Amino acid sequence: MLRALRRRWEAYKYRFVPWIALNLRHKRRTLRYVPEDCKDKIVSDEDVLETLLKIFKALFINDFTRQTNILALLPEVKSTYLELLHLQPSKSKITFSCYESENMFSPEELLFHTLGFSITRNQSSLVSAGTGVFVTRGFVPKGAVVAMYPGTVYQKYEPIFFQSIGNPFIFRCIDGVLIDGNDKGISKAVYRSCSRRDQLGLFHMSDVSWLTPVVQNPLAVGQYVNNCSPDP
Repeated sequence: MLRALRRRWEAYKYRFVPWIALNLRHKRRTLRYVPEDCKDKIVSDEDVLETLLKIFKALFINDFTRQTNILALLPEVKSTYLELLHLQPSKSKITFSCYESENMFSPEELLFHTLGFSITRNQSSLVSAGTGVFVTRGFVPKGAVVAMYPGTVYQKYEPIFFQSIGNPFIFRCIDGVLIDGNDKGISKAVYRSCSRRDQLGLFHMSDVSWLTPVVQNPLAVGQYVNNCSPDP
């Protein structure tokens, strides 16, 4: 039992904020050194923005018939999407037919038709491997934006002690900002609370569907991609 607890602690301690704070100077491998911020980017900001706008626009059009309340407050945005739907059917064949027939595609299907691949969160076939992210359709080219890391963002000076207990989803950015991508327990409650607080009338400022089994943003599964290993 002690060996099992030790193995569990060795795998988890890099997510435990108090341990990180006390051992950061001694465990330099948990902090990468990058001389300039621009040299730490595998994919440029322009490529990331282009990909996100492409998939978010497709998701919006796919759900176009249910956006009446929001579009009523944004007539310019509504006219832009109507032009896209009716004047460019050849470039938007998938979304155009969806709008006309009101048969919505699933987020995974829409991701495949938009970016050429589809990913999903699922249980691994390996014993004790837990939950992971898998490419279910298509091909992912090198350098492509594959997923996002959803969660509550904490600045370096904000407390996150209780949220970090038993939480393997604390992601530490190179600038010290922490992202809590846990979709259960205290973390889930904190994110929902912040989402309701920041809501402006009918406008939801954040997506809460990643906290549920039915994810509306197919890219919001990055927290289930393994990003830490006990090996140097």
